Amino acid sequence: MISCIYIEKQLKDHPRAKKVLKKLAHLPVIECEHYGEIFNRKAQNFRLQKSAPALIIAEKTGKKVLPTPEGFGIGGSQNYYFSHLLNCPYDCRYCFLQGLYNSAHFVWFVNYEDTFTEIESLIEPSDSPCYFFSGYDADSLALEPITGFINNFIPFFREHPMAILELRTKSTNHRALLRQTPIDNVVVAYSLSPEVISTAVEHGVPALKKRLEAIKRLSQLGWKIGLRFDPLIDHKDFETMYTTLLHSVFSALETTQLHSISIGPLRFPAKMYDKITKLYPEDKYLMQGLQKRGNTVSYSANKEQAMHNFLRQTLKHYVDDSVIFQCQAT
Repeated sequence: MISCIYIEKQLKDHPRAKKVLKKLAHLPVIECEHYGEIFNRKAQNFRLQKSAPALIIAEKTGKKVLPTPEGFGIGGSQNYYFSHLLNCPYDCRYCFLQGLYNSAHFVWFVNYEDTFTEIESLIEPSDSPCYFFSGYDADSLALEPITGFINNFIPFFREHPMAILELRTKSTNHRALLRQTPIDNVVVAYSLSPEVISTAVEHGVPALKKRLEAIKRLSQLGWKIGLRFDPLIDHKDFETMYTTLLHSVFSALETTQLHSISIGPLRFPAKMYDKITKLYPEDKYLMQGLQKRGNTVSYSANKEQAMHNFLRQTLKHYVDDSVIFQCQAT
């Protein structure tokens, strides 16, 4: 999948970088001064790069941990996100990353300790839990064999029980979690869509059956599980398909391990939507039924609310309403 490696010169002796360079020794390595030289170039072909992305090994400078957008959360009053990685190996047609970045290359920030320091600075003065979301700019688990993210961050959060980590993922690459002892302040949050929709718009993503098997295994071992029905995507058989999906999910999940459920609408900033539709002019699925509402492209307000209400009411057959959250991050 990875075609070559770029690395910032000052990181060539970094222990994490050296380990990956050894593991991927068959790939060409190119040094650069700063990852932006490659990642931020103008007129890059996102679609072409997606088929054979490079790995860029970089150091994250500036702020490492940022407040989440308003409306993004699962019950906490203090919500932050951080990114150890930019971009994702999956090719979901609704993903905002393809409208956000010029490049499809992966950027891996190896200076984890700097992120730890910022997280500690946020939780030390707080008398209530702080939530940290790791899957905002990338899938939290998909590139774990390269990043070693789990092996570094789970021990850190184990020492800081007032910090709650959400691992947002569609990946079944959970071996690193199987080697760790579960802790209550880590939530493995799976993004889920009905199989027909997933097949149509979530290219390269593990089959729903495989994700449900991962949920079953992890919940049985004692990991807290999050369910993320985000975004909701319309279909002529919407109610039937989502009813079937919920039955499958709750047949697999150890419900005592359920942490939270979030429901989110399908929304695009108008400029981002224009960029995405230019990338996929032949892909009509996501264009059906959408309309411009101010600076946003989405379903009509009535359609959006009806979809949310149906899913929420159906979920109440399985769980208490207190664990269900509406995510409408802008």
